[in-house]
Amino acid sequence: MLEMAVDSIRASLMNYQRVVILKQKDGDRYLPIWIGPHEADAIAVKLQDVSVSRPMTHDLLEKVIVAMGGALRHIVVTDLQNDTFYAKLTLDANGDSMEVDSRPSDAIALAVRTKVPIYVEETVLEKAGIEIDKETGKSLEEDEIRRMSAFKDFIEGLNLDDLEKGSTS
Repeated sequence: MLEMAVDSIRASLMNYQRVVILKQKDGDRYLPIWIGPHEADAIAVKLQDVSVSRPMTHDLLEKVIVAMGGALRHIVVTDLQNDTFYAKLTLDANGDSMEVDSRPSDAIALAVRTKVPIYVEETVLEKAGIEIDKETGKSLEEDEIRRMSAFKDFIEGLNLDDLEKGSTS
């Protein structure tokens, strides 16, 4: 497992879908994951430290976990099958550790609230990771683009200069 951090949240100009970009903490690889607009907002609200008048769903989940004596330890993006990502929450409660299946977007929204590590399995990064050459600004070889069909349109429209700045547009 490799530790990642939320680099940015983007909207595709072609179809207005949202994508969260995770960046490897000790490396130059990025992982784009398509997410829904509500999940994008839930992540962005916390990253930008925006105050909301009522708890959002992920705030509620965090409070329920704590109220039941539990704690989120970390999240892991575990797999990628047929252009669908999978994740797990690792929770400790009453002296036991357990894993709970989750959509990556929900797991990330919860992780940014609780400030726990975000991990990605190496196999997921091998399938869908993007490595940026700092000298050329180029991200992918042609065969890598073909492997990542779900991200082709997004990657082709990605402004790498903005990505390296870490903006959350």
